[in-house]
Parts: sequence; C-alpha cells; structure tokens
Amino acid sequence: MASLPDVPLPSGIRPRIIEGINGLSMHVLEAGFETKGRPCVLLLHGFPELAFSWRKVMPTLAAAGYHVIAPDQRGYGRTTGWTADYDGDLAPFRLFNLVRDALGLVAAFGYRQVDVVGHDFGSPVASWCALVRPDVFRSVTMMSAPFGGPPTLPFNTVDAPVNPAAEDPVHRELAALPRPRKHYQWYYSTRAANADMHHAPQGVHDFLRAYYHHKSADWIDNKPYPLRSWSAGELAKLPTYYVMDAGETMAETVAKEMPSPAAIAANQWLPDRELAYYSAEYGRTGFQGGLQWYRCGTSGVFNNELQLFAGRSIDVPSCFISGKRDWGTYQRPGVFEAMQGTGCTNMLGCHLVDGAGHWVQQEQPGEVSRLLLDFLSKVRAA
Repeated sequence: MASLPDVPLPSGIRPRIIEGINGLSMHVLEAGFETKGRPCVLLLHGFPELAFSWRKVMPTLAAAGYHVIAPDQRGYGRTTGWTADYDGDLAPFRLFNLVRDALGLVAAFGYRQVDVVGHDFGSPVASWCALVRPDVFRSVTMMSAPFGGPPTLPFNTVDAPVNPAAEDPVHRELAALPRPRKHYQWYYSTRAANADMHHAPQGVHDFLRAYYHHKSADWIDNKPYPLRSWSAGELAKLPTYYVMDAGETMAETVAKEMPSPAAIAANQWLPDRELAYYSAEYGRTGFQGGLQWYRCGTSGVFNNELQLFAGRSIDVPSCFISGKRDWGTYQRPGVFEAMQGTGCTNMLGCHLVDGAGHWVQQEQPGEVSRLLLDFLSKVRAA
C-alpha cells in the first residue's frame, strides 16, 4: 500500500487503513477527525466509484461539526482482503455482508450510532443498514437509487407453486425487440464484462470519461421520467447505459457519447486530473470486485435471506437526493413511489437537484451538502 501514489485530496481529508474490518483492511477517507466526540456520518459510494467520490462534500460536513468517514467498499480501490474471481465465492459480496462491513467499520471507530449516506449501489447498502440495524444507523440518506422495500415472500402458493429459479421473461422480451436490447445489470453479471471495461479499446481513462459523461447532466438527452412498468417496451426507453444494445459491450456503448476535447477541458465537476485517480485505481484493480455485487442480485441466490425482512420498512428518519437528470431515480419502475409510500415510514425529504445527473454529489456538491446538513439537523432535533 505504501508504494501507491497519494490520493489527490482537498485540505482537511486524510486517508487511513483500518485493519480487521470483517476480514478487510479497509481504506477510508476521514474528515473532521481533529475533535473527539463529534457525531459521525458514514458515506458509502457506488459503481464505478470510490471513497474519493465524496471528496467535495466531506469538508463541508466536517466544518459543520461532523466526523465524516468514507470507505473504499469491499471489492474497490485500496481496500484489501477480498478476492473477486468470476468463479469464486459470491457470498462475501452479498448485501448482508456489506452491511456487516459498515457495522464493523463504525464499531472500530467507537460509534454506537451514526448517520449513513449511500449513493448508487451504496444506497441499497445504506438502506439495508437502516432496516437491519436501526439502533446503530439512526438515519439514512439514499442517493440516486430509491429503496422500495425488501423482496416479498410468495403468498397463496399451496395450489400453484412458484419456481424461484424461473428466468424473468423481460430478458427474452428485450432480446426479441426490433432493436434487440439487454439490461446492464445482467450484462455486468457476465464473465466478459470485467475484461470489456478493464481492457476497453479506448483505455480505462477514456472509458470512464465517457461513462461518467453519459450518465451526467452534461449529456443533453438525460431527461428522465417515470416508466409505467417492468416490461421490455418500457425499459427500452431507458438510455443505453441502462438498457444496452444487445450486441455491444459497455465500452462500445459509452464510446459513442465520448465528450469532445473542448467539453473535457471545460468540465468543472470532474476535471481530467481527478478522473486520472479513478482510472489509475481501476486500471490497477479491474472492475470485478464491484461487478460481484451485481451478480449477487441478478443470480437471486441470496434472495431467501433478504426475504427474512419481507414486509418490513425503514422507520428511521430518511431522505432521498438525486439529480433532476438522473435516470437512476426511475430505472426500476414504481420503486421511487414505493419508497415514499411503504418503503420508508419517516421520509423527511425527497429532493431532485437541478444541474445534476447521476453523480449528484460530484456534479452539485454545494447543494447536496446543504440538503444533507438540513436533513441531519432535523434528525438531531427530533
């Protein structure tokens, strides 16, 4: 680890390696560490991101009096102690073990209560933290990925048994469209996906540049709206980074939307010098660690343990923040609405931020910080 280059961080943030976290040596970024006894905020990143993705909001939260901790999660970055072979064990990457990682980290720092924030795939991890251990995770902020509740148990099946291994017919229907398509999460679950991105023809740096651009507010065709149903016809309305053309890799998909050199030079929310940290890290580790998370979901192999919480809701104070131009809010039809109904019973705020796409805390860090601090002040006042 000592041989790796420094993380290009703003003043007031330090990197650390925390040993013995559920079998991991966890790389974390930390702000507001100078004063003991502060309330703690835990920030959980998504795919393909890192703890570094929180660099723009951490100083503001720390200045407001919080101890802020952001880990490279299992499978990512400079956290070690995991392996991600395609033919290896998926169990370490299942949601319950990711919750155990988060619980172990805050316990190592000596906290019995924290506020948890998750973005993208970090959002379901944060949601399950709040659902499973509300005594520890006293509030939850979900970003870009709403939480509609645990998977349901099959009911009334004594005379009509359900085959839990049956394939979702939507995938055959997508493939049969006049323009054949495939869902990105099932593509991410294929053996080829890691190599497609890690050895992208354009290189990891340009792959990530195009990927981040395509899902941001800078891509002018990101104009999301609710879809009516989980059906091929409706899902095909999603951009190709979510519902891909059937014969293409993700590297080929996003290459079509590569921004111009002038647009790259003008980018303020992710200048090339900062993108270079992501590309160096993913060039070193590959993507399979993060892809294992998707495989846990698409395989359905761990659905039974999640169904232990069927019918339960998140009852701690909750908040949702997303970019107004983020399709992630609507990519699973009905979930955004379910979150505000039965998924979270104590929803204190639901915000779609102007001028942001999927990478909301990087694209509009000032507004995200303001919304977070407003929410956390309500939590502390309750």
